[in-house]
Amino acid sequence: MRADRAALALCTVLALAACGDRDAQRGKAADGSADTTGLPQPVATGDPVTGMPGAPGPGDVPLGGRAPAPEVADLAAVPLEDNPETGLLPAATDATADIAPPSPEAAVAAIRSYYTAINALDYASAYALWSDGGRASGQTPEQFAAGFAQTSTVMVDIGAPGPIDAAAGSRYIEVPVSLRAQQADGSIRRYEGRYVLRAAVVDGASQAQRAWHIASADLREVAAP
Repeated sequence: MRADRAALALCTVLALAACGDRDAQRGKAADGSADTTGLPQPVATGDPVTGMPGAPGPGDVPLGGRAPAPEVADLAAVPLEDNPETGLLPAATDATADIAPPSPEAAVAAIRSYYTAINALDYASAYALWSDGGRASGQTPEQFAAGFAQTSTVMVDIGAPGPIDAAAGSRYIEVPVSLRAQQADGSIRRYEGRYVLRAAVVDGASQAQRAWHIASADLREVAAP
């Protein structure tokens, strides 16, 4: 009888011990201290869980989403001469202030000087009145002079010049003429046509370059009246 009671008491102790182990394991699971040795572990990257950068990117954009206002230059420190809003322009320099723009009257005077030089047998001066140092005539200085070998004198009637045409860095004007060229044998040959004169107006051009020079000529012989 006593042996039966001892066996019953041993079974009761073992059952209570098993219950105690289960309660201990439940307690560890509840407070997060369970042993996770056999489970895969997440890799720590230092980045937030959302994937957003932990700090603003270039420009240090604040959390509100707006970039900081750009720095505004101190407009009061800008001289008025350099501010296009004032409408002020730089003053003309001494190199260009005294050079008058080409005029129609100056073009007429250039043609008159041209024939004055020819009648004076000063072919070098007449040649220089062509553009590009005389090369616009299409002749060398020697060829130009030889063209007047049989001419004694030239009488010219100059008509009213046309309007001045503007081009990039240049001005052009047409001057009509009527010529009577007396030959060495005393005969008279008549020509009518026009000259086109050119003047440079680019910045830095010299006074000589700004003067009218002959760019081309269209002269045709006509019958005597």
